[in-house]
Amino acid sequence: MGERIFGSLLAMALLGLPPLAALATEDFPGVRKLMSADEFLRSGLDKLSADELRTLDAWLIEYTVGEAPVLKENNETVREADKNYEVVSRIEGEFSGWDGNTVFRLENGQVWRQRLDGRYFYRGGPRPEVRISRNWLGFYRLTLIEADRSIGVSRVR
Repeated sequence: MGERIFGSLLAMALLGLPPLAALATEDFPGVRKLMSADEFLRSGLDKLSADELRTLDAWLIEYTVGEAPVLKENNETVREADKNYEVVSRIEGEFSGWDGNTVFRLENGQVWRQRLDGRYFYRGGPRPEVRISRNWLGFYRLTLIEADRSIGVSRVR
């Protein structure tokens, strides 16, 4: 998804279009969908008008993939948060393991896809808890906490 957003922004920059035009792309879901309903309410963003939310979305796109990635390179707090990124959630519904091309749908709304070959047959109950973290090379790894089994993954959304 990030590559498509970046490509759209690059094309817009070459055409001289304003960053707000990025919102016309269906690739960016907007801050309302990026946050859980509870996060959206607790942040107070529900008080913003539709126009204010569009402006915030445009800023978010520009900040994360526009010229602002320099912040990631120059800001120690941002680099540290990125390095220590970790998600703990549960897999939605029934789960039987992974088989080479498994898609993991998490209860927090994230979707991850198996990126490394491998099979594991899980015989536990539904909704197992997982942890997603970065390995020392910067790639993501999903760990099935109950079984202490891991597989490389890539984020789909």
